[in-house]
Amino acid sequence: MEMERRSVVYDSEGGDDHERQGTVWTATSHIVAAVVGSGVLALAWTVAQLGWVVGPLVLLGFSCVTYYTSTLLANCYRYPDPVSGAVNREYIDAVRCYLGRKNVLLCGCAQYVNLWGTLVGYTITASTSMVAVKRVNCFHRSGFSTTGCNSSGSTYMVLFGLMQLLLSQLPSLHNIAWLSVVAVATSFGYSFISLGLCAAKWASHGDVRGTLAGASVDAPRDKAFNVLLALGNIAFSYTFADVLIEIQDTLKSPPAENKTMKRASLYGLSMTTVFYLLLGCTGYAAFGNDAPGNILTGLAFYEPYWLVDVANVCVIVHLAGAYQVFAQPIFARLESYVACRWPDAKIINATYYVRVPGRPSSSVPVAPLKLVLRTVIIMFTTLVAMLLPFFNAVLGLIGALGFWPLSVYFPVSMHIARLKIRRGEGRWYWLQAMSFVCLLISLAASIGSVQDIVHNLKTATPF
Repeated sequence: MEMERRSVVYDSEGGDDHERQGTVWTATSHIVAAVVGSGVLALAWTVAQLGWVVGPLVLLGFSCVTYYTSTLLANCYRYPDPVSGAVNREYIDAVRCYLGRKNVLLCGCAQYVNLWGTLVGYTITASTSMVAVKRVNCFHRSGFSTTGCNSSGSTYMVLFGLMQLLLSQLPSLHNIAWLSVVAVATSFGYSFISLGLCAAKWASHGDVRGTLAGASVDAPRDKAFNVLLALGNIAFSYTFADVLIEIQDTLKSPPAENKTMKRASLYGLSMTTVFYLLLGCTGYAAFGNDAPGNILTGLAFYEPYWLVDVANVCVIVHLAGAYQVFAQPIFARLESYVACRWPDAKIINATYYVRVPGRPSSSVPVAPLKLVLRTVIIMFTTLVAMLLPFFNAVLGLIGALGFWPLSVYFPVSMHIARLKIRRGEGRWYWLQAMSFVCLLISLAASIGSVQDIVHNLKTATPF
């Protein structure tokens, strides 16, 4: 669950060992919280595209690859020695130490593109849940008549964007302690409600639906693209490498942080994989090849309407805060660049204080740079989401773009540099082969996601 990520970073900023009191179990909870998120809503559809044989195997395969590369990354928390070396507090710091400044630009681009893409995905997902709340309540009142129950998601995207404009101006958002608590609760809330609804649906008919090969379509080409899109959705559901270093920075030592982190990665990914298999397979057994793209909004459930409403409200609350968590690094980087680019511009670097009406002794700080830059970013993000309101395709593209560079390429490259593995050794061939296969999967998933976006654009009406 993504909301925990920022709290991990800021909890570790003190830097002193006595402030780092994390254990294997706190790290495990951080990992589960970082991984379990809105991607779970697409798991039933994902398994439906792959079938009863390939679907669970792919989930297990991504889990194993993610665990292995996370162990490699855990050894890069310190430099040059994984036990006694200097601490790297962020992912990009580890890349700078082990791979040099040349790779920092590539790492930064991968991270910030992934962060911004996540903002687009969250805007689409939150608006879809808003529409679902309205539709479910309308169906309940009208006796499942569709008259007047359909509404445009663009309106809700604008509302969500306005909400983010207000939240983005709050000072020290990352220091609000309850943010992570609410995020964890809502993330697990809609995840377990989805599982319960799927289990109830399955129990209502008692049949194990679906096929060994997965959903069939008229054209083999479309089937291939759906499979590729499903791979991207799974990649999105497993990525947490960009926060692993920050989670590790919360751990106390001894024992060595890398050993504790490896155990936490094993426990966290094992629990997550079990839950993913339960939800994906239960949803597929319940709906078969007709599993919806979003289990809470794809016309799958209308009753009990109040429970479906609660699940969708949990999604909205979770993403409202998670949006700011992922947006803050983008805001900070751009504001820092502009401030350094024009250091003498008063309107850029000044902060004004506006008195609160009715409270003469209180004032609110207003920074023109912060106000304008953040507004432009959120408006642009909302505009892109309105142009591309496709839940599965956007999640798949985000997962495909972020999985290989952040979860595989950089951890493998840093591992080779740390151990000084020479070109031509057996280990070198094995690591490069794994990285190359993951690159092909990411490229293929990207192609599937882009094709789905292009296909949907032919029939969709923007705005």
